[in-house]
Amino acid sequence: MFIAIASVAIATPSTQIWSPSTDIQPYKVWHLGLDNYTRTTKTGAVTNNVYDAGLTVGVLPFEKIQLEAGFDYMETGTNSPADSSPMYFNAKLGTPETSIAKGSPSFAVGGYNFGTKTGVTTQNIGYALFAKTLPSLGRFSAGYYRGSRRVLIDDKGQPANDGVILTWDRTMTEISDKLWFAIDYASGKSANGALNIGFAWSFAKNASVIFAYDIYNNKKTGGKDTFTTQLDINFGRSH
Repeated sequence: MFIAIASVAIATPSTQIWSPSTDIQPYKVWHLGLDNYTRTTKTGAVTNNVYDAGLTVGVLPFEKIQLEAGFDYMETGTNSPADSSPMYFNAKLGTPETSIAKGSPSFAVGGYNFGTKTGVTTQNIGYALFAKTLPSLGRFSAGYYRGSRRVLIDDKGQPANDGVILTWDRTMTEISDKLWFAIDYASGKSANGALNIGFAWSFAKNASVIFAYDIYNNKKTGGKDTFTTQLDINFGRSH
């Protein structure tokens, strides 16, 4: 989710590293995410770090149709206009793989970065995604996103409010069931466009940490590269 034009974009529903995934929180299972995006250098047009605390929960008791909803408190610590309205909201509806028919991909539609300050934090990004897991190769996802023409802009102030989402992720069972790798990409020249490469380690059944490197498509909007750490904890239980 990025804050106006001068911040990192952080996707806060269930994600890969940066972009939304087709994963959805199970019914009554809560997810706490604590994310930090730290600049690798303090030179350039955009140098702020981003700190995000988010809470998401599964809200439908069905296996084939699932829904999650959540909110995030996010700020840069720079007293920017966006920092005065740090609350953002998200939701996602979808179906897991094989739920429609044998071999069918997972599918999700949702929205995120619904802010409360018009023209500043109201990115209002909607998206649709398909994902399919291939034996030995991992899961491949593809989709499209579109958001506010007023907020998602390029360095010239022109709308840059849509693009494609492409991701790959895989649990590295040859090494450990606790190790997961991912690459995700969102096109576009707003701060939402980025390539992200990283891995996660599950140190408990309900907790993991992601370590990743983030390269922004447009250095004048997304800023210099960042290093991200993301602590993810699930609690509660599904029924």
